Amino acid sequence: MKYSIHAAISALMLATPALAEGDAEAGKKAFNKCKACHTVVSASDEVIVKGGKTGPNLYGIIGRTAGTEEGYKYGDSLVLAGENGLVWDEATFVEYTTDPKKFLQTYLDDPKAKSKMTFKLRKGGEDIYAFLASAAE
Repeated sequence: MKYSIHAAISALMLATPALAEGDAEAGKKAFNKCKACHTVVSASDEVIVKGGKTGPNLYGIIGRTAGTEEGYKYGDSLVLAGENGLVWDEATFVEYTTDPKKFLQTYLDDPKAKSKMTFKLRKGGEDIYAFLASAAE
């Protein structure tokens, strides 16, 4: 009986989505670095952050397969990463935004992989992820 309770608790923990570790308020402020290229607009066209259209809309990115936002033309490497199972969670989002090209080269095991995103976020990726998660609630 003791083991079945532990197994049930473990299974429940694995089935529960992890909450973002960052600070959503700090992320909202840090998103100013991103809005030159990205916007955050809900499915019902509510503008959460008005931004540029160089990059895709980041509303609903949490849990989305990479390279699949409709209406945006992604680079080949990011599309391939999505086809190979890349789904945006906190760890992949933070690592990608730190160095997009290096992330894709490592993920795809291809030194020629490229990213259309050239900006590298030095810090605050967890906060921006938390903001994007909170914006989609």
